[in-house]
Amino acid sequence: MNFSFAPATRETARARIALQGPGGSGKTKTGLRFAEKFANGGAIGVIDTERGSALKYAPVPGRPDLGGHEFMHLPMAFCSPENLIAAVRAAEEARIAVLFVDSWSHFWAGKGGLLARVEEESKKASNRGGKFTAWAPVNDLEQDMLDALLNFPGHVIVSMRTKNDYSMEGKNVTKVGVKTVQREGSEYEFDVVIDMIEGTGTVTKTRYEPLYNASVHHPGEDFAEVILEQLGQGVDPVQAIADELVADTLTYPRALELHARAKARNLLGADLLHPKTGRPGKLGELIAEYGAALNPQPAAPSAPSPEPTPAGPAPYSASDAVAPEGATGPDRQPAASGSSPVSAPQMRMMHACFAKVGLGAKDQREERLRATGLIIGRQVATANELTFDEAATLLDTLTAYGDFDNPADEFAAMVQGLEDEFAKQPVSA
Repeated sequence: MNFSFAPATRETARARIALQGPGGSGKTKTGLRFAEKFANGGAIGVIDTERGSALKYAPVPGRPDLGGHEFMHLPMAFCSPENLIAAVRAAEEARIAVLFVDSWSHFWAGKGGLLARVEEESKKASNRGGKFTAWAPVNDLEQDMLDALLNFPGHVIVSMRTKNDYSMEGKNVTKVGVKTVQREGSEYEFDVVIDMIEGTGTVTKTRYEPLYNASVHHPGEDFAEVILEQLGQGVDPVQAIADELVADTLTYPRALELHARAKARNLLGADLLHPKTGRPGKLGELIAEYGAALNPQPAAPSAPSPEPTPAGPAPYSASDAVAPEGATGPDRQPAASGSSPVSAPQMRMMHACFAKVGLGAKDQREERLRATGLIIGRQVATANELTFDEAATLLDTLTAYGDFDNPADEFAAMVQGLEDEFAKQPVSA
């Protein structure tokens, strides 16, 4: 895997806020007031694990005098990690602007929560180490839950209960403060943590200096505005990618890297205006458009004619270099005149790089050639037809995807995306 450092730049961010306190301290009301400000007219979604307590703050039809907060409500009694992950995905599909999990503590100590899962795992016949070894699969579930929640494209607010914490000193029990009902250290997952006590919120943890130790009685829209101001200071990550797309120096491998970066940060569905037409669209669509434009003749390759595979050659070496007899179909396009041919070292590297993305087997020759044609922008019947520059583009792409956590799946999705894009383009006569 290749590692490289780049200059650090502060980016704009979505809110990641935790409100913690005992029952009746004002967590739900504060969360809804924050959500209204953050949403700025967009939809608010509340995952309610508190037996519908959030509904007490909802409006009453025909009674505007009673006030209330407009939000979408999702009650949840079984607080498993899988249910939270599914709820977050539903919020994404519903284009929820602010997601409020009230309360996140139930996903730790509630019915179906992580502690209950550890108990369940420890009782399985296959478990030999009691609760100690039972944590291994549960830790994976917790990480999946955190990834889903913190990668939500909108703002996220969670509430967490607190309880009194005690210590034993000899025969005496001494109260030593309060403890959050969640895994120890869970507050480090959030940018702003606010302790709520009798309606007063105090910032006890933040990454934004102006918010250090801030204390507000009944925090609401005004304090949310202060938080928004801090979140908005920096470079917009969506705009940063869009700026790279319109740069004259953009290359096809770089467009693929930008697509991978946007996907990893869950930004492919981010809204933006097209830099040329001004029409609203998605970042993923814009990357696909600019990436496809860098292939001068993006014709989707047809499957090459079948051939008997010689015994013994390494994948993407001899068997890929030999053209099938009569493989000069009408969809094939010649390489640019004067181009240097693919080199032997490049051919050897292709073998290793294709293997990393799950296409290293001998019987996957057609899939390799199909992917190659889509990446370089023209159909080839053998690897020998590649130019030096085309091989370099192919290797850059394979290397980039080979470094992913799931290289085979990510590469296959990218190839399918290219095929879908090329299929939309008119076929030239």
